Amino acid sequence: MEQPGLEQMLDGQRFPVELLSRGLLLLYAPLGLCLFLLRLFIGAHVFLVSCVLPDCAIRRFLVRVMCSVLGVIVSQSGEPDRALKIFVSNHFTFIDHNVLSLLTSCSTPSVSCPPGFLCWARGFLELGAPGSQTQLQESLKHFLSQTGSSPLLLFPEEETTNGRAGLLHFSSWAFSLSDSVQPVALRVSRPLVSVAVPGSPWCVELFWTLFSLYTVYHVRWLLPVYRSPRESDKDFASRVQKLLAHSLGVHGTKHTAADRAEHMKRRRKEPPPRSRHNPPTASTASSHMAQRVKEVLPQVPLSVIHQDLALTGCVDATITNLIEGRVPYEPEAESAGSEAPGCTASNKLIPRGFARRPEDRHLSLQERKEALYDCARRRYLEKYGGVAAAKKKSD
Repeated sequence: MEQPGLEQMLDGQRFPVELLSRGLLLLYAPLGLCLFLLRLFIGAHVFLVSCVLPDCAIRRFLVRVMCSVLGVIVSQSGEPDRALKIFVSNHFTFIDHNVLSLLTSCSTPSVSCPPGFLCWARGFLELGAPGSQTQLQESLKHFLSQTGSSPLLLFPEEETTNGRAGLLHFSSWAFSLSDSVQPVALRVSRPLVSVAVPGSPWCVELFWTLFSLYTVYHVRWLLPVYRSPRESDKDFASRVQKLLAHSLGVHGTKHTAADRAEHMKRRRKEPPPRSRHNPPTASTASSHMAQRVKEVLPQVPLSVIHQDLALTGCVDATITNLIEGRVPYEPEAESAGSEAPGCTASNKLIPRGFARRPEDRHLSLQERKEALYDCARRRYLEKYGGVAAAKKKSD
């Protein structure tokens, strides 16, 4: 089955599309603002209680009850295995680690947040200034080797998703710390307002958390998973990702955190909606994506592009399907101005007839694919060369 595209894994807007839901949100807004102000005051007391009391079952119970007043409702099924030192979870929101710490003692390292008061106040484990991945692994191994250290809660996706379509690729470094981990399946729901919007600062997400009537976090502790003999960190991570995805009823994808970052850069470059009163619909977004595919492969009919986009939901996946020949189509005539340099010459070298021998037909197909790859690559670099160069530099 085709893996979902990043468009399906990330929420593009915070507010609902349906008119009825928007009307209900508008009616609720005055109450939501009052709740925000009240909960902001209560939240300060929750923070003080968390700072004063030591980490124990009593503190976790009190803070969990107070968080329910803040609209953060936490439920769980199963139990954490306290003999294990590594918990791995899918990633929804900026407070996932705080929610799980209400259920059991655990620490989450600050991967990107610089050390300081803000890092400590948000509940992260401070390990000094963020360095290389190797330095992070060594610091975590040293932390686990200390007597009485709490288990580590890690998010191998390294970025958040909406949790409805798929999981990001699991980074293998998190699985190099131990030969046994306990997966944690996390589900989050909230009425009227999206749970998280990519690129939104944590303080903005905090506002919407306190503004919303409630946000439900359901934590499901899965059975521990142990490394097989001679199993690499990468294979171990992939196996746990598939198990966790199956438990959540979603796909385990190959999209990485870097792919997500590049996708967000492209999204920011897209034109804004034409009007406040005429927001972009699903068909408008599909037409925009189809136009992007058409710019790279102008010989492909728009109807074919729309059909494949409806299945993949991803521009890159559709381009790959068309170039690989997975989607049959009758090429359209291209205008001279739309052809990239070298495309015409490359296409003229491709045999158009039906060869007699299977070997010749296979060679002809390979030549066509190579020519299409070359042409599409040039078009893609001309259109999105800056993003591709930035990604190559980061790799």
